[in-house]
Amino acid sequence: MSLVLDSAAQDLLFREARTANTFTDEPVTDEQVQAIYDLVKFGPTAFNQSPLRVVLVRSAEGRERLVQHMAEGNQPKTSTAPLVAILAADNEFHEELPALLPHFPQAKDMFFSERPVRESAAGLNAALQAAYFIIGVRAAGLAAGPMTGFDAAGIQKEFLDDDHSLLMVVNIGKPGEDAWFPRSPRLSFDEVVTTV
Repeated sequence: MSLVLDSAAQDLLFREARTANTFTDEPVTDEQVQAIYDLVKFGPTAFNQSPLRVVLVRSAEGRERLVQHMAEGNQPKTSTAPLVAILAADNEFHEELPALLPHFPQAKDMFFSERPVRESAAGLNAALQAAYFIIGVRAAGLAAGPMTGFDAAGIQKEFLDDDHSLLMVVNIGKPGEDAWFPRSPRLSFDEVVTTV
């Protein structure tokens, strides 16, 4: 059985999409970022938590503050990407639950009154949303370069408060010259899926 999504869209989102390592200088507009968010906000999270928060780094000053905390091999990519997004989990997401889950507003206090529970839930669900975000970047015809090679404590201190936990940094833009490393192997269906 084939997928409903046409082959070109499958290629755009998955088969041909790669982590970009170089970018052109073509800007990524606010309208593009808004369109990405307006698509990916519909991806599911538990209790509709929606804990992902995004810091967009556009200014030269912000870029300088960020690049100093990136691993050496990631600094050139982050320096030259037209836009960089810092993705974080909001550990106080429960404050939004009465609006996000109007049929069950008591979930805020019933399940998420304790900070360790919120941190665990926010980390998992924001990571799901980060994956949706990357797919959304691809759907916009852009390349994403997600990274975890950085000084997390430094970025946390520089850009986030204690209510947010850093997940990753994503470079965004049109792929530049020699943007792709060779495609790494993937596990086969039989190596991943077990039927019981």
